Amino acid sequence: MKICVFCSANNNIEPKYFDAASNLGRWMGENGHDLVFGGCDMGLMRASAEAVRSAGGRCIGVVPSIIEKGGRKYPELDVDIPCDNLSDRKDLMLQYSDVSVALPGGIGTLDEIFTVASAATIGYHSKKVIVLNVDGFFEPLRGLLDSLQNNGFIRGDYHQFIDFAEDIKELTEKLQNI
Repeated sequence: MKICVFCSANNNIEPKYFDAASNLGRWMGENGHDLVFGGCDMGLMRASAEAVRSAGGRCIGVVPSIIEKGGRKYPELDVDIPCDNLSDRKDLMLQYSDVSVALPGGIGTLDEIFTVASAATIGYHSKKVIVLNVDGFFEPLRGLLDSLQNNGFIRGDYHQFIDFAEDIKELTEKLQNI
């Protein structure tokens, strides 16, 4: 399976988030899954890629030109897919993956979650985003989604498009059922 991972490219975040990225990457590599990611050599992106590679997996990087020009491309990509901008990156990551996982991240990660989910809600694809709620990181997002759902701003049930896992064990169980 090709698993797209959305996550932070920041280095100055708590170690528990790096642990989650490494644990997911290790599981992916050990189970023969490919990582599809933004191709950056920083933060959780790097941690997940290093763990995938050290466990024998492949890394598919979708790298915007600004990342490459800035010298921030992960150096050990098995497949390097260049692109022009973040919109292209999201489209290509979705195209090359079977499912998406969101680890803790910032504005870019939220953008990626909602891009995949909103396209699914109107029928462009049937892929899901599974959000890893490391130590309750995504509780505010879950609360917002519940509020949108309860107030009629989401057609259908958002859980069809965005799912939550509370730990790596629950996440890997959900991934195995896809």
